[in-house]
Amino acid sequence: MARKINMGARREVVSAVTDRYQAARRAEKGRILDALCATTGWHRKHAVRTLRRSATVGPGKMEAPGERKRRYGATIKDAMTALWEASDRVCGKRLKVMIPTLLPALEQHGRLQLGQADREHVLAISAATIDRLLVDVKIAASGGRRRRAGFYSAIRREVPIRTFNDWNSPVPGFCEVDMVVATGWTECLPLLTREGWLVVEAINRAQSLFPWLLRGVDFDNDSAFMNDVVVPWCREQKLEATRSRAYKKNDQPFVEQKNGAVVRRLMGYGRFDGIETVRAMGRASMRRHGFTSTSSSRYSS
Repeated sequence: MARKINMGARREVVSAVTDRYQAARRAEKGRILDALCATTGWHRKHAVRTLRRSATVGPGKMEAPGERKRRYGATIKDAMTALWEASDRVCGKRLKVMIPTLLPALEQHGRLQLGQADREHVLAISAATIDRLLVDVKIAASGGRRRRAGFYSAIRREVPIRTFNDWNSPVPGFCEVDMVVATGWTECLPLLTREGWLVVEAINRAQSLFPWLLRGVDFDNDSAFMNDVVVPWCREQKLEATRSRAYKKNDQPFVEQKNGAVVRRLMGYGRFDGIETVRAMGRASMRRHGFTSTSSSRYSS
């Protein structure tokens, strides 16, 4: 069993064997690694990377955790912001795939002018890094508001999860519900504020428009749904209430697919407030034989 030694001792051990490891032949390097892993408890791959890094920065000057140089600076962030806006503000995973197409187009029209190194960084950036770089940009774009996390976590835990594999062709009457729009037979209703009792009114209104009785509603994890108004009301109405997994939009494929085709196409991507706006959205939606936000069946008619 490997001994546990503190970080300072590990650095001393690495500093002591770095030069010997660099000068050793293959077989001797293996023995040095075996001894280092036995002493530190490290995995062999980690030991190799640590010795190489020590050789690069010099003995006794190992990089401490958290001291890794930032690879992407302000230039890359500005470029990613421009690409994000040009992509209609898609998520990092989708934007990553679009960069090789969008970047030349923005360069051609003078929107971006990057040096060769920065251009290579933009093309090589990962989806996770894109999302990290754009966190504050997205908050600013939404008016400086960040959603509260965990506010209704107790209620959320009471609602069983239904994934995309669990639908199994249910009979008409089950709905997917989202704060944007659902799919199939679509009824959209404007909500003045993100309140549970308004969601209940919207579901009641949607029920009056459906040619069948509601049997169940499948929500996302939005606090407008996961609260002590909507969930108890669903149970009182004998509606089967389920929810998707957090950040797993594929669990609601039917409702999510209409975000662009119905609401985004009609209303755009802005956030609207006020009673007059709600009335205008209702009138505009009625002209398309629908409303704006919330419930619908996955079955067409």
